[in-house]
Amino acid sequence: MVARGSGARASTGARLGLASGAAVLLAALSGCDVGEAFDGFGWPQEGITADAHRMYDLWIGSVVAALAVGVFVWGLIFWCVIRYRKRAGGEQIPIQTRYNVPMETLYTIAPFLIIAVLFYYTAIVQADVDRLSKNPDVVVEVVAYKWNWQFNYLDGPQEDAETVASTLGSSDYVPVLVVPTGRSIRFEETSRDVVHSFWVPELLFKRDVFPGTLRNEFEVTVDREGAYVGRCAELCGTYHSMMNFELRAVSPEAFDRFLAAKQDGMSTPDALESIGEEPLATTTVPFDTKREQSDVGGSGAD
Repeated sequence: MVARGSGARASTGARLGLASGAAVLLAALSGCDVGEAFDGFGWPQEGITADAHRMYDLWIGSVVAALAVGVFVWGLIFWCVIRYRKRAGGEQIPIQTRYNVPMETLYTIAPFLIIAVLFYYTAIVQADVDRLSKNPDVVVEVVAYKWNWQFNYLDGPQEDAETVASTLGSSDYVPVLVVPTGRSIRFEETSRDVVHSFWVPELLFKRDVFPGTLRNEFEVTVDREGAYVGRCAELCGTYHSMMNFELRAVSPEAFDRFLAAKQDGMSTPDALESIGEEPLATTTVPFDTKREQSDVGGSGAD
């Protein structure tokens, strides 16, 4: 009798396992729709790069899979609580068995398969995010310092590359980083003092900026024009929360005209105006920090 009951329970466990697996697969396939219904589970729904779209899909798939497993486990817990609750006139105790090989196999293999799938897709997306091309279309040196940013447009990715144009932030000017859509953009990051972090929420990605000779590099290709707020995402001192910038994505033709205007000696606001863009940041404004200009290493909009 014990063996028969054990087999029945094993069969039930197997069916539950197959049902939960089907639920996880179905939920993963409809991950995008689920993400839109639940506001991205905390992530911005609209990424502006191909890598951002892949990271968003990975995030939604991971959350949906985790919720599916959670619902399955919670269901089993509540089923046991209700089925084997103490009742008047006696206790309902489940049959105690020492081994149930099919059930043990299920809860040993299933977690391994889930972890393996998540690791596989995470490794693929991470490799895509970290991949660098040999000849990016645009190279920007990101220089962070307490508590602002400088963006230098370089003529190549080599170590001996020359700066062809620059934008410098100050206490009363939020620097605008102008980039083209549809072109590969390499960011080479360095810091003058402490660790900072370059973060644009719509990239769904941030990268720390280190002092010294170590340079963090990454590439993106922006696929939508617009103005996007940028921030420092690493606590770096008193005015960390005010260390903002703006990423302005424009058409490739407008970017070429902007860069030519900068090379002709125009300031960033004037160069932006010359291509029909707002001259100052539209997503954030300078904060009244009561700092002296000497605290930020410069003044005005370059």
